[in-house]
Amino acid sequence: MEKFRNVALPLEERIDALLSALTVDEKLGFINYRNEGVPRLGIPPYVWWNEALHGLARSGTATVFPQAIAMAATFTPELVERMGEVIAKEGRARHFESARYGDYGTYKGLTYWSPNVNIFRDPRWGRGQETYGECPWLTGEMGAAYVRGVQGDDPEHLKAAATPKHFAVHSGPEKTRLGFDSRVSEKDLRETYLPAFHQCVKAGAQSVMSAYNAVNGTPCSVNSRLLNEILRDEWGFDGAVVTDAGAGEALVRDHKHCADYPAAIAEELGSGVDVVTDWAAGVREAYERGLIAEADLDRALRNQLRVKFRLGLFDPPRDVPPCDVIECPEHRALALDAARRSIVLLKNDGNILPLDFAKLKSVAVIGPNADSREVLMGNYFGTPTRTVTLLEGILDAAGGDCRVIYARGCEPVARKTEGCAEEYDRIAEAVSAAERADVAILCLGLNPLIEGEAGDAFNSEAAGDKVSLELPGLQKLLLEKVAAVGKPVILVAVSGSALALPEESAAGVVQCFYPGAEGGTALAEVLSGRVNPSGRLPVTFYRSADDLPPFEDYAMAGRTYRFFGGEVLHPFGFGLSYTEFRYSGLSVPGRIAAGEPLKVAVGVENTGKRAGETVVQLYVAALNPPTRAPQKQLAAVKRISLKPGETRQVGLEVKPESFLLTFDDGERKLLPGAWRIEVGHDSRRSAATTEIELI
Repeated sequence: MEKFRNVALPLEERIDALLSALTVDEKLGFINYRNEGVPRLGIPPYVWWNEALHGLARSGTATVFPQAIAMAATFTPELVERMGEVIAKEGRARHFESARYGDYGTYKGLTYWSPNVNIFRDPRWGRGQETYGECPWLTGEMGAAYVRGVQGDDPEHLKAAATPKHFAVHSGPEKTRLGFDSRVSEKDLRETYLPAFHQCVKAGAQSVMSAYNAVNGTPCSVNSRLLNEILRDEWGFDGAVVTDAGAGEALVRDHKHCADYPAAIAEELGSGVDVVTDWAAGVREAYERGLIAEADLDRALRNQLRVKFRLGLFDPPRDVPPCDVIECPEHRALALDAARRSIVLLKNDGNILPLDFAKLKSVAVIGPNADSREVLMGNYFGTPTRTVTLLEGILDAAGGDCRVIYARGCEPVARKTEGCAEEYDRIAEAVSAAERADVAILCLGLNPLIEGEAGDAFNSEAAGDKVSLELPGLQKLLLEKVAAVGKPVILVAVSGSALALPEESAAGVVQCFYPGAEGGTALAEVLSGRVNPSGRLPVTFYRSADDLPPFEDYAMAGRTYRFFGGEVLHPFGFGLSYTEFRYSGLSVPGRIAAGEPLKVAVGVENTGKRAGETVVQLYVAALNPPTRAPQKQLAAVKRISLKPGETRQVGLEVKPESFLLTFDDGERKLLPGAWRIEVGHDSRRSAATTEIELI
C-alpha cells in the first residue's frame, strides 16, 4: 500500500507522501479543474466543478428545493442546513454510483460550487436570485448553515465540500462582469461585502471561488490581498481556492491584465489560486517558460489535497448512500415544507385570502407564469421526477366542485403568443375568463430567461440584469384589464427579485420566489388557507429603480434597509399572516460587556383565530456612533409556531459581532456606547424597543 493511502497517518503526512510520489508533469495535471488521473498510483481523474445551489444540479434526477432567494425568505437557517444534508446525501449517492460506471465527469464530484453569498445590493442584478438577499447578517447565517449541512459535523471526514462564491464584491452588471472593476471603500468592503464569506469560513468551508470582477483595480483571481492576506492569513482558511469558469482567459481578454494565458495562470497561482477553471491549455507551457516553479505547484496541490483527503477520495469508500435516497419521499417533503415557508403575503385587503374553494363556483387562473415549469426552478437546478405548476396546484386544491378556468393572457415579454397572430392575442380570452369566474388569480412576474446569469437569461434587456422594476411586456396591461372586470383579483408575483408591483389593481398580493418542484402545491395550500403564510422578504421592495443609485455604483449609501431612508413598497423582513401576533415584555439587560453575547427574551402571543408561524426579528442600531453606521442591522431571528390564543416566551441571542462599528479605514471595533434593540415584525415595524449600554 502506498504511504499516502494509510488512513492511520496524520493528514499533512499523507499529503507529503503523495506530493513526493508525483512527478512534475503529474502535478501539472492537477492544476486545471479537470484533474488528470494518475493510473500508476491508482488515482482516477477528478472534476472539481459540481453545482448544488438548491439541490443537486445538472447531473440528473434530484430533489429540487426552492431557489436560494426563496430559502432566504424562510428566515430559517435550520431549513437551509437540512437542505444541505439532503444535497450531501444525494450527491454522495450520485458520486459513488457514477464512479462505479467509470464516470468521473463534470457534476459528478463532491466539491459543490455553492453557496452564493454575494450581497443582493441592487434589485436589478439578475443573479440575485442565487443569493440569500441584501442583508450581510442573514446571508452569513444562511451561508454558514449551508456549509454545515453539506459538509457534516466532522471536519476531517467531509460528506462534501462547500464553495462560497464569488469572492468578492460581485453583484453585476452581468454584461461586463468578466472585466468589471468594483470600486468599493474599505468601510463598505468590511461592513457589507466580506462578513458573509467570513461566516462561511468560520463554519468550515473547504473551498472558496474567486470572482470575475476586479476590486479597486485588481482582478479577484490575482488579488493576493483577498486570497492570501484576508482569506488565509486573517481568517485562517486552509482549503482550496478555485477560479470561476474562464477567469484566467478573462484576465487576458477582458481585464487586459496579462499578456497571455500561461502568464495568467502563473499570476493566479502566485496570488493564492489552487484550481484554475479554464478550457484553454497553458499550465505546462507556463512551467516550461519558467513562469511557475514546482514550489508553486506544491503549494496549490497541498491545498487541493487537503480537501480531497478530507473527502476520502484516496480511501476505501465510506458512507455510501443507496441511490434510492435521491428524490425520496422524505426529501421531497422537506422541499415542499421549505416552499410553504418561503411564500410571502404582501397584501390582504378585506381578508380576501384565504379562498374557500368549497364556496366558489369558479376561479380564473391567468398569466404566463401560471403553468410555467421554468418559474419553479430558478437556475442551477436538478431534474425532478414530478413538478407541480401553480395552475396544477390550484386545480388540485379547487377539487371537483369549483371550476378552474385557465387563460395564458400574454407572454412574459413578447407582445403576442402565436407568431402569426396580432399583438395582444390572448388578452380577450383572459378578460372573458375573469368575467365568468368568482375570483381571478393572476400569476405574473419574471422567469429565469428574463433575469439570471449572462448567457442564460437571453430574454433580458441587459444580459440577465433588469433595467427597471416594472412588470415586463404586456403583464401590467393584462392585470389592469382583468381588474377592470370588477371581480376580486389575487396577484401572485413570481420572481427571483424585487418588483415594483402595481398592487392597487389587486385585493390580495402574494410573492412567490422561485419555489422549487413542489411550488404549485405550496402556493395552493397558502391560497386555500391550509397553510398560513409565514415567509418574509429578504430584500427591500422599492417603488422604482429611480429611487436607487446607479447600478454600477458599489457604494452602499442609499441601498438596502440598512442605508435607504426613502419610502418603499415593502420593507426588508415584511410578510403578513392570516392571524395576528402581539409582542410584550421585552427583557434585555441594561448593559453588557463588549465581546459578550446579548441574551434577549420577549413574549409573543397569537391574538387571531388561526394557528400560524411567525419570524421574530431582532435589529440593533448604534446610537450616536463615532462613525457612519447602518440605520439598523438584523442580528437575530427565530421562527415559532403558535395556536390561537397561545403565548410563548422567545429567547434570542445576539452575537458580539453585531455590535462591531466599521470605520473608514475598514477597521472594525467593539466600542463602549448606547445601542437600540428592536424586536418586531420587519425592518420598519418594531413591536418592542429598548436601549442597552455596551461597556
